[in-house]
Amino acid sequence: MRSGNLSLFAKKVYLAVAKIPFGEVRSYKWVARQAGRPGACRAVGQILKRNPCPLIMPCHRVVKSDSKPGGYIFGEKNKKELLGLERALNLCLKAEKRDIIKN
Repeated sequence: MRSGNLSLFAKKVYLAVAKIPFGEVRSYKWVARQAGRPGACRAVGQILKRNPCPLIMPCHRVVKSDSKPGGYIFGEKNKKELLGLERALNLCLKAEKRDIIKN
């Protein structure tokens, strides 16, 4: 992704999205606040809609405030499945980490 082609706000949006932990989600509103424009939820959605690297920049981790998935370049069904897989893997990794620490 060439950052020279992005507005300052878009750069801040992508930086905020990149910080969302694996297996977790944040709302468009949260991303807008992190990027310094709390009322710009729709603008966040438009920026993420044009995400040139959706498999690397985890825009699928951004959901609506009501926890509904919202849009995704590969479709809502795939977004739900990807989030479910991440959550499941995250739980497995946390359990394994606890077992390693315990032993």
